[in-house]
Amino acid sequence: MSIQIFILSKLMEDNNYPYKLKKQLSEPIPLDQLSGLTESKLYYHFDTLAKQGLIETVEIIKEEHRPDKQVFGITAKGREELPKKIYKEFEKSTGIGEMVVAIANIKYVDRGKVITILEKKLDAIKARWEQISSIDAEKHVGEAQQNIREFMEGYVSTRMEHTIHWLEELIRRVERKEI
Repeated sequence: MSIQIFILSKLMEDNNYPYKLKKQLSEPIPLDQLSGLTESKLYYHFDTLAKQGLIETVEIIKEEHRPDKQVFGITAKGREELPKKIYKEFEKSTGIGEMVVAIANIKYVDRGKVITILEKKLDAIKARWEQISSIDAEKHVGEAQQNIREFMEGYVSTRMEHTIHWLEELIRRVERKEI
């Protein structure tokens, strides 16, 4: 989904072709390599978006001794679907790391709706954390099991606190329009 959001958002700015977008994604940080995005995956997503009617070929550039370049543009349907895809990305993400592309394209959506989605997610995480915290840890177990329990409690506690902190920070920054 995030690859499709990336493609649609780039086509909102200007018509483009797959190879050029892959190159933009790899400079200055090789995000394509970090995310495992191959050229064939990128072309697959272009084909999928075209089949859905969200993008269309607007030009074919013919060059001697080179393959033809298909230049794509976003359709009216694609402009309608981009915000829906961004909202869905926020909703299904389990952590901020999975929201990066949606955050980067927040300009295409209603910030208030994003804040509502994030607050709902935050409330669910806090409720889950409260539930986990209330589990009785006083049961007597052996020393080895106690050591594992303490390790896991430390890990889960740190992870939950970290997730809550950064989700609250994201909400604040979206509200202040810093993101």
